[in-house]
Amino acid sequence: MGLSYARLKLANARRPELAPVEVDPLADTAAVHLCIPEHVAIQLELDEVDRREVMLADGSRRNLPYVGPILLSVANRKGLAGATVLGNPVLLGAIPMEDLDLVVLPGTRQVVPNPANPNIAGSIAMGVLPTSLPVVNPKIK
Repeated sequence: MGLSYARLKLANARRPELAPVEVDPLADTAAVHLCIPEHVAIQLELDEVDRREVMLADGSRRNLPYVGPILLSVANRKGLAGATVLGNPVLLGAIPMEDLDLVVLPGTRQVVPNPANPNIAGSIAMGVLPTSLPVVNPKIK
């Protein structure tokens, strides 16, 4: 498919007076989380809220800072995320892409708002029951 990028604005959700950072993250559907370089975490003055053991593409594991909260803005979408501090460039993983309802268009290698929900991010709040199963209300005896 090739490499896909999206214009993304990152801001410190706790410090709105700080200037946001605009980046062109690599969208990686095989990655899970948002990963940002250390210089972005420093520029946004993000707090380390935890540490994460992360498996890298080569199979090695590293214990890395997890920072946030980060306000993500892309196209007409906004959301909140944490990020692992790792590498360069910014890496946009599956969870923030799902949260922002973004899709990768393989033909053009663009990351865009889901065409099924062009005006507002869509989501699934709970699993959908198959229609062949009866819906059971535990309050009814």
